[in-house]
Amino acid sequence: MTQEKKGQKMTGINEQVMSGEELDSLRKQAGNAMREFLAVGKMKPGNLFVVGCSSSEIASSRIGSYSSKEIGKAVYQGIWEECEKNQIYLAAQCCEHLNRALILEREAAEKYGYEIVNVVPQLKAGGSFATAAYERMKEPVAVERISAHGGMDIGDTLIGMHLRQVAVPVRIETNYIGKAHVVCARVRPKFIGGIRAGYDEGKL
Repeated sequence: MTQEKKGQKMTGINEQVMSGEELDSLRKQAGNAMREFLAVGKMKPGNLFVVGCSSSEIASSRIGSYSSKEIGKAVYQGIWEECEKNQIYLAAQCCEHLNRALILEREAAEKYGYEIVNVVPQLKAGGSFATAAYERMKEPVAVERISAHGGMDIGDTLIGMHLRQVAVPVRIETNYIGKAHVVCARVRPKFIGGIRAGYDEGKL
């Protein structure tokens, strides 16, 4: 396998400069995906939404192999804009090098009682999306785990460990951002009580 990709050394960091049009397209795809989720995902103001994102997969490379700061910023912006409009707290999942820790606003961490830890994400230890979140949030902090009300996985990054029980798949029309596969989920309360129990249809 060649060590070059489009004339660049495979350093693990994608230093190619994308056009403004390409980045704007990714931002719009991410925003569309978020709007589609919010239309059916039963999120409420103040809820937590977790996003795992591989910029490598978006750019047609294997996850974790070719991180792009530009792509991370564009996708973050598209999703954040929709979360902001709907008063949803956005949590950016870091890569496995940080054990999939999360970056979120201090306000959200304190509201939900999450213990804050000390780490600053970067491209090869945290990932481009989490790095963008840390740079753009008002008061970003890192926590090791959350229990989110919904989430989006861009590039098969495995967000399930940060979703509340019970996770339910949410189908949206935007199946890809760039070349990365998109999967969404919401959560619902557990059913308890067996066949004699009645259930609140509004919570399904």
